[in-house]
Amino acid sequence: MYRDNYITALRTELLEMVSEQLTPVALRYGYSEVPLETNIKWRPQVLVLGNYSSGKSTLINEFLGTTIQGTGQAPTDDSFTVITFDDEEPDGTPIRVTEQRDGKFLLNDPEYPFESLKKHGQRFASHFKLKKVNSPFLKNLAIIDTPGMLDSITERDRGYNYQDVIGDLAQIADMVLVLFDPHKAGTVREAHTSLRDTLPSKTFEDRVLYVLNRIDECTSMTDLLRVYGTLCWNLSQITGRKDIPMIHLTYSTAAAEKNIQEDNPQATYLRYLENQREDLKNAVMQAPCHRLDNLASFVETHGERLTHFLEGMISYRKHARLFRVKSFFSGLAVSLVGGAAAWLGLMTFTPLAGFDPVLQLSGAGVLSAILFILWLTVVQKYFYGRFLKKWLRQLDHLTPLSNQTRRDSWAAIRDLLYVNLKKTEGHFSLSQVYSEYLVVKEIHETGSREIREALKELSGIDSNNWSKDMNEPVVPYWSVPESETPLEEQ
Repeated sequence: MYRDNYITALRTELLEMVSEQLTPVALRYGYSEVPLETNIKWRPQVLVLGNYSSGKSTLINEFLGTTIQGTGQAPTDDSFTVITFDDEEPDGTPIRVTEQRDGKFLLNDPEYPFESLKKHGQRFASHFKLKKVNSPFLKNLAIIDTPGMLDSITERDRGYNYQDVIGDLAQIADMVLVLFDPHKAGTVREAHTSLRDTLPSKTFEDRVLYVLNRIDECTSMTDLLRVYGTLCWNLSQITGRKDIPMIHLTYSTAAAEKNIQEDNPQATYLRYLENQREDLKNAVMQAPCHRLDNLASFVETHGERLTHFLEGMISYRKHARLFRVKSFFSGLAVSLVGGAAAWLGLMTFTPLAGFDPVLQLSGAGVLSAILFILWLTVVQKYFYGRFLKKWLRQLDHLTPLSNQTRRDSWAAIRDLLYVNLKKTEGHFSLSQVYSEYLVVKEIHETGSREIREALKELSGIDSNNWSKDMNEPVVPYWSVPESETPLEEQ
């Protein structure tokens, strides 16, 4: 299909742009610990977050069509579970877990985009796993189930920084579901931190869907409206938004049937909300459609941040060069003054006054050279250390922060620049950094615009009109090997 070939070609171009032009610079200067394309080369992902009793596992089981994740009123699983499709199982086989692998496998297999999570340590790795499931729902996406968020648990209790892990996963996810249940329409401490700090800094607002789950446990429509209103109020307080985000409503059909059978006639209101469940499912299945937009946003975001990062390096190097020029001439002046003083001393000091003037002048010159060398090797090094510490304390003065976009970009890379300057002591080639800065800036300003124009053109392509053979099986674009040359656009 021509449309799929177009998507494949565009995806290949994006990956090449990142791997060949952004990644080398990012790795060289510590902007990233792993190749940037690692985070975007796999299939679309949906991250599922929520309080421990919000019904995450139940909702996932509903999507998959069978019980894959353990469920219960108390916390049943404290692991991050990547659930992906097993395409080796023949069609018609009962849905089941076909393969399970541990965290060490996931973190070290280059097929998966989780190499950057190694930094969270062994304790996290032991709470990270993979399940392959032959559910048709997973053909075009993967789901990441997470441990339930609690109120009193700490980083020491978990053994790893939960918010950092959530942030890293949200950064590579194409969609994030945040689940609540009627009994905790308010939010626990970890949920508050995730919604207020972690998600806004790591992903875009339009990728986050809020879900009120287990609504079958509301005794009536009035009860549901009360819970819904409470959740809206709490979200407005946490997110600071005046406009309340859309909240999807859903429930387990099996649990709902049980409630209705237990002589609860008011629970029949659920049948009027069946479309809400379908809307949520359809929204999740749209994750692959957002993938190219997210890839374009990835290039734009990292192009902008890496440009700002290099701009900070260039600014520091220019200040450092000016410092060294001033220090050089200061040292030269001090050495000349010292040499002149030594020459006058030799001429006036009675025991040496009778020496040959040329010899006296040579001695003064040697002393001046020694003073200059000492200045460059000892004194200048000392003052440069103080100069570096001063700029590390006032990094914000390295670059203009004239608008909110630049302030947001600076907030994302400031600590990385601090680490880079402290580690290298500011010793790097200004000409090399500047040439790389021009390349990255070109990608940010021109490449990003061209990507958006290509996506706009793609949105105008009618896949039905562009298809030669509607019976031809469609291969998801993320499964096409990067080395495979896409067909020419027609």
